[in-house]
Parts: sequence; C-alpha cells; structure tokens
Amino acid sequence: MGEARHPELEKLPTGVPGFDEIANGGLPKGRSTLIAGTAGSGKTVLALQFLLAGVRWFDQNGVFVTFEETPSDLMLNVASFGWDLDTLVAENRIAVVDATADPGEELWQAGAFDLSALMARIEAAVRRVGAQRVILDAVGALFPQFTDANVVRRELHRILAGLRRLGVTTLVNMERTEEEGAVGRFGVEEFVADNVLVVRNRLEHEKRRRTIEILKFRGATHQKGEYPFTIDADDGVTVIPLSATELQQKSSVVRVSSGVEELDRMCGGGMYRDSIILVSGATGTGKTLMVTEYVKAAMKAQEKVLLFGAEESREQLTRNAIAWGVDFEKAEQDGLLRIICRYPEVMGLEDHLIQMKRDIQAFKPHRVAVDSMSAYERVSTAKSFREFVIGLTSHIKLLETTGLFTNTTSMLVGGESITETHISTITDTIILLRYVELFGEMRRGLTVLKMRGTWHEKEIREYVIDGSGMHIKTPFKGVTGILSGMPTYSFSSEAERLDRMFDAPRPEA
Repeated sequence: MGEARHPELEKLPTGVPGFDEIANGGLPKGRSTLIAGTAGSGKTVLALQFLLAGVRWFDQNGVFVTFEETPSDLMLNVASFGWDLDTLVAENRIAVVDATADPGEELWQAGAFDLSALMARIEAAVRRVGAQRVILDAVGALFPQFTDANVVRRELHRILAGLRRLGVTTLVNMERTEEEGAVGRFGVEEFVADNVLVVRNRLEHEKRRRTIEILKFRGATHQKGEYPFTIDADDGVTVIPLSATELQQKSSVVRVSSGVEELDRMCGGGMYRDSIILVSGATGTGKTLMVTEYVKAAMKAQEKVLLFGAEESREQLTRNAIAWGVDFEKAEQDGLLRIICRYPEVMGLEDHLIQMKRDIQAFKPHRVAVDSMSAYERVSTAKSFREFVIGLTSHIKLLETTGLFTNTTSMLVGGESITETHISTITDTIILLRYVELFGEMRRGLTVLKMRGTWHEKEIREYVIDGSGMHIKTPFKGVTGILSGMPTYSFSSEAERLDRMFDAPRPEA
C-alpha cells in the first residue's frame, strides 16, 4: 500500500514570480505571514507586489496599512515599477490605512495601550473593498517605546487574531537589526505569526545579494533553504528557485553542426540539439573562433542565434568574425543573429540571469552562445556562480535550445582541473583547447573530454587557425602529458627526430 497523504492547508498563490515554486503553491490561505528583514532587503516591495498581484490576476482586493511611510510617499516610491496605486485606490480595489504618527507624537501610551480604534479602521477598510489580502507594513513602529517583549507579543497577537477572524491572508513586515541572529527586534514576533519569511540583503564581493528563506509554514509544506531574488523595474520582485528546479528537460537525438566539419566527426556526427557545450581553454586558443564557427553553422542552417558577449564589444566580435569570413552584420540584418554585450560588473548575477531569460524569450533563438562564462565567475562567489549557471543552462535545455559556453583557464598549457569551474557537471559536452609545446614550438591541441549519450573520439588532435577559420589535423603521436601541461616524448619518437636532424652522409659511388 502507498504511503498515506495528509491533507494540507489551502494555499493562496502570491503572483510573485518564482515564490510560489519554493512555497509549494503559495501562502497558507487565511493565515498571517511575517516578513522579517533589514532595511533595504525588499520587504515593502514584496508585500505590495503580493497585494497588486491579487488585484491584477486573481480578482482579490486588498488593504495596505502603513505605520511608517505616509500613503503619498508610498505611492511615489512604487511608481518606478509602473504600479499605479492611485488608480486602484480610486477604483476601490485597494484601500490604504494611514497609521503613521506625526513627528514627535507617540501613537500609544504605556499603560493605556488600546488597539481597538486601529482594528476598527482596518476592519472597515476590509469590508469596504471586500479585501482578501492585507498588508501591515513596518508594524514594529507600533512598539518603539516598549521594552517588555511580552507586551509586544500580546498586542501583536491581538492584531493578527482580529485579522484571522476576518478571513483575510495577511503579510506583516517587521525590521531586523542584523542579517543573522534573532528573526525580529523583540525576539517574539516569529512565535506570533503562523508563517515566517526571512529576507536578507548581504554584501558579497562588493555587491548586494538578496535572498529569501521560508523559515516556517505552520501546517503546510515548503522548500527549505535560501533562494536568491532580485528587484527590477520590469517585474518587481523575482525569486529564482534554482535549487528547486526539477530535471524535466527533454532529450533529443537530433544533431546540429558545430561549424567545424572534423569536430562534428569527432563528436559522432555533431552536437545534440538540446545540449550544453563547454569550450575551455587558455587565452588565444580560439574559443571565440569556435563561437564564430558555431554561429556560422546556424546561419547556414537558417537558425537564429543569440550571442551574449561578456568580454568584448559587439564591434570587436563583428570585426573578428569578418577576419574569419563570417558576416555578423548581415546575419543581424537578416534576423538570424542578435548580439548583446554587457560587462558582468554592471549588475548582480541574479539580474543577469533574469535579463538573459528575457532576451531569450524576446528573440526565440535556436542556439545560444555565451563568451565567456569565466567573466561572470570573477565577479561572484562560487555558490552564486553555480546557481547562475544552473538557472541559465536549465532554461536553455527546457526550451530544447543548443547552448555553447566558453571558459578561460588560467594556465596556458593545462595542468588545471576543469571541475574547478563548477560548470563541468552541468554541461553535456566538454571540448578542451590547449597549447602544446613540442620541441621548442607552441602548437595547439583539441580533445573532446566528455560527451553524454554518444560515442566520441578520445584522441588529442592538432588544430591550426588561419584566415578561413579552424582546421583540425591529425592526432599527436609519441607525446603524453599534454593535458597536464608537462608533455613527455617516447624514445622512438626522439630517436626519429635525432635521425632527421643528423642525417648521415651517403657514401659516394
């Protein structure tokens, strides 16, 4: 017999992109959720987005109670997201309750703490607009003069119990004093609310990185751990549920060309259409040339390509391609190519991921190329970079699109593990480009290190680059240790070389 499934609380979809995935459907309906975070962590934006999504997509009106910002300031602050609160208030879809105090005024006096008037105003607003969602923003401003945590706990419980009787789903924003440690300022807030969300805004590598964690859902399931999120003018809050991404990508047996005929033969007939290809090598080994060959193959097949440049400008990429006989400008004019170049330093990796997904959705390419991934790695932590790679590769594969990434190794002639870049286990095919020092001469070698689901050639081939592109030659013979950067030569090969160098004179007739 199968394992018995226990009934779960009904969930209310939030409408916040990505959040409902980590919340297994949304917030528990009719209950209160505490959002705790330091200043600037995104509490108010997240709460307002929850309110607006209810109006826009679920026909659920809302009430916003503000204890710190005046309603006029609040509406002005969110106008940059294109959120027209004034119109929704005028249409009676959203009600705003102003519970802010005048400068120097204390809302409540110790010993005469009575929330009856406030609760009456909130209840009247809920009934007036038929609200199903309620936000209490900066509710900690109610209790600044209290040092007794028991008083705070009792009064906060009264507020939430009153809202629960109204049958609304409530978000409560409270400020933390630090990113780690106690959830709330008074140490009791998390015990009063049914659910707790913790939002953080940490400084990592001189850049802010926001994360959200569902600390508890009383009586409901959720995904564990922290998940990155970003805030931008287009979508507001977007949660990136990378670790919750399921492996549901389809697998195809259709092959596409790399643009280099001999490399296609080394790969058993070409690359799989829905695969991720990593080209790894030192500077100058021809990684960008392989991207150019890849783009040329797509153009020949009348397929659309989206090229993300992280180290060179569009003009540089176009000039380099012309040197190899590929006209990027004509491909752009024909609608087959789009080049987007952004320095990794201009935004966080979460923002890069969101923007790249938007670019892919807008252009709908058959192929995607990123030159290079190591540029993104240098501006991030190992964890955030891996999350970025997982998010991008899983999205590309879900669309059954071919992806080609380049990665720059720090050592010229090998001796470096590809697994150190955190990309190798996520990609389907790995192509290594290496410099090979042979008898005082620098040459280039290529090998297909890995290719999932098919036979591929294991030999290390020499290749040359000229004005017409890349040409793969015969395998290196009589030399070992190329990938380690310490090549050694067999005795017979050395003997043959010496024989050629010191040919004995032929005897005279």
